Amino acid sequence: MNSNQSQCSFAYESPVWLVAILAACLPVSVTAAETTAQPLQKSSHQQLQTQLAEPAQLNALTTPLHISQAIAPGSADLLEAVEETEASNLDQVTSVSQLTDVKPTDWAFQALQSLVERYGCIVGYPDRTFRGNQYLTRYEFAAGLNACLDKVQELIKSNTGGFATQADLDAIKKLQEEFAAELATLRGRVDSLEARTATLEKQQFSTTTKLQGLVWFNLTGATANRDVTYEAATAAPADLRFAGGRDAQGNPIRQVASDPEITFSFLTWLTFNTSFTGKDLLVTQLASGNGISPANQFASAGFFNSFGAPFTDQTGGTVNGIPDVVIHDLFYSFPLNDDIRITIGPRINWYRHFDFSRFTFFLTGASSFDSIGSTQTNTVDRGSGAVVEWNIGKKFRFAAAYLGENTEFLPAAFGFNTSSNPRFGLFGGTYTATAELSFTPTESIALRAMYNYSRIQAYGGQVGGAIGEPIPYGYLDDGVSGGGLTHATASAFAFNAEWLITKTIGIFGRYSFATTELKPINQDVKSQSFQIGLGFQDLGKKGALGVITFLMPMDITRGRRFFVAGGGDGGTMYELEVSYFYPVNQNLAIVPAFYAIFNPNNFDSNPTIFVGNLRTQFSF
Repeated sequence: MNSNQSQCSFAYESPVWLVAILAACLPVSVTAAETTAQPLQKSSHQQLQTQLAEPAQLNALTTPLHISQAIAPGSADLLEAVEETEASNLDQVTSVSQLTDVKPTDWAFQALQSLVERYGCIVGYPDRTFRGNQYLTRYEFAAGLNACLDKVQELIKSNTGGFATQADLDAIKKLQEEFAAELATLRGRVDSLEARTATLEKQQFSTTTKLQGLVWFNLTGATANRDVTYEAATAAPADLRFAGGRDAQGNPIRQVASDPEITFSFLTWLTFNTSFTGKDLLVTQLASGNGISPANQFASAGFFNSFGAPFTDQTGGTVNGIPDVVIHDLFYSFPLNDDIRITIGPRINWYRHFDFSRFTFFLTGASSFDSIGSTQTNTVDRGSGAVVEWNIGKKFRFAAAYLGENTEFLPAAFGFNTSSNPRFGLFGGTYTATAELSFTPTESIALRAMYNYSRIQAYGGQVGGAIGEPIPYGYLDDGVSGGGLTHATASAFAFNAEWLITKTIGIFGRYSFATTELKPINQDVKSQSFQIGLGFQDLGKKGALGVITFLMPMDITRGRRFFVAGGGDGGTMYELEVSYFYPVNQNLAIVPAFYAIFNPNNFDSNPTIFVGNLRTQFSF
């Protein structure tokens, strides 16, 4: 074995060894002058072994640069390193002094200096360190070797003054032969990655858009064991109870309902998330479903999809039970700066921005329409306008919004979607203005206070139904004729708190109160609501969540006589809910839930309604 071979056959256990070997083997000058690197000494090798006894661990800042541009320790998985290289933008190191952890007293300093300053084939990590004591694989060695060989080849081709001797070329050739297998594997992996990338680029839907999907199957049943009294103008099915009515004596008209049959329904949301800058987001969400939850058959007019109805047991479109495809959300969100984000659009989802709780998020927590948020907010589920969110330091968050009603399940043919209707416009129909301040002193505690002002358009002389919050349910009239109203204005205050007492057990609650002023009669209706509950995180499995909650969705404290539907016989409705989110895997979850509704429709004389729901949830 000649001298060149012996120099190029050292063991390599860290980038420092790689530097020394390359410095010893490569041509050492770009001029006629001859300078040799310091030979590796046994004592230095022993010292390095001691330093490697506890190798440093990679952290979030240790992503290496492109393997054809740099010698730096990286991931053990070369393919992963290649895939992540395009995100790195560190400039080429031109002086060894730029590497903050390299000192002139280091045993491989001269070798590293030669490779940095003469060949330009060394860079460091994004934090300007070299980390010469980390382990090095043969693949990483081959990547570094390849970078420097390419640089030497460039120098040879561009040099006209006899840069390299035959001995230099022989040394390069021997290095290439020594690592022929690793270099071949490296090139094969890169070629494979390029082929895969080309295939993805041809087959991908968009370079800027990602698709996310949610699908729910709902098996639901409800029973009261005897007839339930409800208030509505006619004895129509639940999804057609659009108004209340009064009899000849001026009393609300009452009907009775018997137990419904068990149903099996679906709901699906497909969301297209588009980003043009990496920080902005254009969201287009499509929805379709066919659910009419059985408990709705017991509901007074204006109570559809409220008590006892699982949130995902619904129809996405304007005709209940018909799986039309509708645009559920459509908005554009972008950062104004590091702390302020703005969202604008013709169909903004109010619930994406307000009234959060880790225990009542509908995908993983409480599951009914009444339990996933305050029943008295908000008048507008989806609307046209803007939302501003401001993170005030680490503990405070302020959000404000103005939205004109444009809810996807309300038919424009009946006068809804007022923000896009020239008759009403953005500021003349149903709209809402919201402000919320959140305080999070620790990761375990969150407190929120909200104010909501609404204008509610009357239909057929009545105010209420799906846009009735903060009444929140039923229909209001002038108290005499079954109509007589043009619109109403309302002010609602809501408070929301949660506390994770231990790592797995938490408590939460909400309280709201509101005043609704009826126009043109200038009479007030006042109501309040509350919710309390317990949450059990990681119950039975990591990621699982059990929730028990008790709530009063509406308590009429003033103006009951103006309820043409929903006032009942003077009673107050209460609900008890138990649900359990069990993630089978990251794409599939099973969620059983049980509800008990006491004094339904605000009738003390009504029997208790029991509801059972089994939800299968798919996400992709």
